[in-house]
Amino acid sequence: MASPASVGVGRNIVVMTSFWPNADHWSLKIPLETPHRRLPVLDESGVIVLADADFDVPTSQYEALEYMDWKSGGDTNFAPIASADGELDCRGFWDKGKTDKDALWTSNAELVPAIRDYVDGVGANFGRVRVIKLEPQDRETAIRNIHRDDNNRFNPDDEGWVVRSWVELTDNPGSYMLLMDNGPDGLPDPATEVRVPLHRGSRFVVDTQRLWHVVVHNGDAPRYALITSFESGDVLERWIDANLAVAIAG
Repeated sequence: MASPASVGVGRNIVVMTSFWPNADHWSLKIPLETPHRRLPVLDESGVIVLADADFDVPTSQYEALEYMDWKSGGDTNFAPIASADGELDCRGFWDKGKTDKDALWTSNAELVPAIRDYVDGVGANFGRVRVIKLEPQDRETAIRNIHRDDNNRFNPDDEGWVVRSWVELTDNPGSYMLLMDNGPDGLPDPATEVRVPLHRGSRFVVDTQRLWHVVVHNGDAPRYALITSFESGDVLERWIDANLAVAIAG
């Protein structure tokens, strides 16, 4: 019987690549050890797979959003749904002196009511809410963009750690989120590789400040997904528990 965290997730798949980040990579400057409250469900692997979404966001909604040319993890554009101040801005909340929490809806939110309702329905404090548009990229290209996120800058030590959730809006079963934990040198450890498949409706929560991550998109058209920052705490923990993937007998 597979555990909920491992349903649909490939593990320990080591594939060599000609490029690898080194000790000068900017991600190594992002803190890992802090007193913030974490979610126990993420302690072991840093990722938890949820049951597939029970709703669809119509293509006409997410394609009609106002996208900005903002690069992160490849050839990407982002449509801000919620931001630090309600403006269409992809910059980190720290540029406005804020933690990635207490976001305000942007004008894009009016165009995607399904997304707004979904995020509100979680009930947890949320930060940036964005739809990502990622152009196809193979593994070799993707690895060049592997990184960790700076989610908790300015986050008070006695508050919850910020993590991120994904909902896949397009159907790309041959693509995957590539995740790796840190080795002793702080760089991604290939022996810890996890792959999360990206079919339509797939959902997962990742501690992206801890895990190195990037998407390998083996498609021939852009991939769209919803990315939301949430604060760890009782509310998010209960929501995750209620939405875990059902274990499947092997």
